Order: sequence, then C-alpha cells, then structure tokens
Amino acid sequence: MVDMIPNEVFRAELDVDSIIDKMRKRRLRWFGHVKRRLQTAPEDRLKMDMKELRLSEDMTSDRNAWSSFSRRVIGALS
Repeated sequence: MVDMIPNEVFRAELDVDSIIDKMRKRRLRWFGHVKRRLQTAPEDRLKMDMKELRLSEDMTSDRNAWSSFSRRVIGALS
C-alpha cells in the first residue's frame, strides 16, 4: 500500500505556492495591468495597440494563428 502524503507537505518542503494562490496572484496582476491601461477608453486603447503593432481585426479569424502570433508579440514586448 502506498503512503498518502498531502500536497501541502510537498509544497512546504519545496517552497511552492498552491495552484489556487498562483492563479490568484496572476489574476490580481492582470487586474492591475488592465486598470492601469484603461486610462483611455478600452476600445481606443485596443485600436492604438493594434495600429502600433500593425495588426488588423482580420488576423483574428484563425484562432490558432492569432494565439501563436499574439504570444510571440507579447513575448517580444516582455
């Protein structure tokens, strides 16, 4: 019979946050980012971003291509 060791023991030993804590931190980070960016109207800011990055709405029709492209763009900006 295999001993059951709670996840909390592993997280404490490895100094790793729970997935819930990680998601909460990420959501709060995102929220702060969005609140700072919304100093102008969201649609205006989005249009400015798309113009600055030379993007068009037509590019979003292929979901996989858009996802891949947006990850590359965001990665290059980070």
